[in-house]
Amino acid sequence: MNKEQKTMDPSRYPSYTEEDSAASGRRLNEILKVLKKHHLTSGLTPVKLREILEDLGPTYVKLGQIMSMRSDMLPEVYCQELTRLRTDVIPMPYETAVSIIESELQRPVSDIFSSIEQTPLGSASIAQVHPAQLKDGTKVVLKVQRPAIQKTMENDIRLLKKASGILKLTLGTKNLIDFHTILDELWETTREEIDFEKEAANLDLFYANQKEIAYTTCPVVYHELTTPRLLVMDYIDGIQIDHIEELKSLGYDMTEIGEKTAENYCKQILEDGFFHADPHPGNLWISKGQIAWLDLGMAGHLSSNTKLLLRKAITALLENDIYSLKNVLLAFAEPQERVNHARLYTDIDDIVSKYVSMDFGTMRLGDLIERLLQLVKDHRLAITPDVTLLARSMITIEGTLSACAPDVNLLRILSVHMSNLLIHELDARHILKHKGRQVYTSLDKSLNIPAQLSDLLNITKNGQAQVNLQLSDGEHFRRDVYSITNRVLLTILSAALFIGSGLASDIYSIPKWFGLPWISFLGYSLSALLLLIVLIQIFRRRK
Repeated sequence: MNKEQKTMDPSRYPSYTEEDSAASGRRLNEILKVLKKHHLTSGLTPVKLREILEDLGPTYVKLGQIMSMRSDMLPEVYCQELTRLRTDVIPMPYETAVSIIESELQRPVSDIFSSIEQTPLGSASIAQVHPAQLKDGTKVVLKVQRPAIQKTMENDIRLLKKASGILKLTLGTKNLIDFHTILDELWETTREEIDFEKEAANLDLFYANQKEIAYTTCPVVYHELTTPRLLVMDYIDGIQIDHIEELKSLGYDMTEIGEKTAENYCKQILEDGFFHADPHPGNLWISKGQIAWLDLGMAGHLSSNTKLLLRKAITALLENDIYSLKNVLLAFAEPQERVNHARLYTDIDDIVSKYVSMDFGTMRLGDLIERLLQLVKDHRLAITPDVTLLARSMITIEGTLSACAPDVNLLRILSVHMSNLLIHELDARHILKHKGRQVYTSLDKSLNIPAQLSDLLNITKNGQAQVNLQLSDGEHFRRDVYSITNRVLLTILSAALFIGSGLASDIYSIPKWFGLPWISFLGYSLSALLLLIVLIQIFRRRK
């Protein structure tokens, strides 16, 4: 990770006043009391960390949720425990919610709503949700932001930023947790989640992407009633996807629900490049024969390049192509130190070999992702937040499918979806153009080979040639050296014939073939043949 990424830009934060300083002092005392209550000096465990974050309030709950998705930074046992963080908190009074609604809309609620239910559907750290009814009888849902939540979270993040070094020392994490990176990510995530207009934009995009899918839906936003602190959506009356008995009693086939949920999720990540990042059962409901995706406050965006790499990774896994999978991992990640390629190959081979020997019925994508994330961490490869968000999302959706439709295998559906996608996108003209460009590039590079070989011969003649080798297993090493030596010798011989033929082309007394002295023509032909043999060996070796 670059230093620029590890440093918070103060200009991105609001100005800091004396009032903020006093509030920070009070908040610091509260934090110290919580830490003392949990006997932090006696050591930190995953359970203790989760309980501390819950007691510290919404900022820290959100921090824990982000940390739970960073398996590349935190041990998996901590990530698993932090996924259990409670999102339900004590609701704010109904009167407070009404005053916020009126403040945002600049008019009494009675002018817009015929009724608002006093008991919220749910209450989380940032907002709570109330069912309501418009004047025309339309049922809607109001997501109301808690008062002063933005200021509270800003002050908490400032304190955390100042105390990050002390935290690392006190908790004994050393370089285990990169607090700077996590806090940067927390601040960016917080700014997005407390702006409900951004969540509204996510809902609009998700709805547009899925409008052609008959069995999928999401809430529709009432933009004229939506503000940064108030989100108004249509009411979706349904049943949570893991309430199996209730769904079965209504005639639903749970296997069909699971397969369609998985298929739609595959579309989100492989085609749309925009996916639901928190697909736990509470955010997936069945309503009137449709799968309703709720709460798009946390969503992920994938670039075209990331989608392409994801497809390559899945293909490499299914084909047991260790070479391609290793290259994809390195493309996804940025090495933090020199990569031990031999060890990386071995570790990937150990992981893939285990899963290739399984059938689809027993293969679990979540377990595979967990091991790959651990591998990335072991080899000090830094991956971007969007990739880790995708990884945790895929683990979550597989857990949801296991709860409602255990027979549905996400990896199988993912591979079938990708195969169909590749067939659909098959374009002979595009392939010919792409391959033609590759041929042209190869021919262009081949023109430099004689000059490069001449330089190599001069360096070798002067005793300046060096060969750097990374030792692997003895037998493989001997075979590799033997193969490399053969190719080098053939290349040198080809270069010598090429140069010699060039010198002989000036001898006019020798009979000519095709405008060249026959000895030059023969030498050039043999040189080209040897070079072709070398290229074929290289190509076979790569395969």
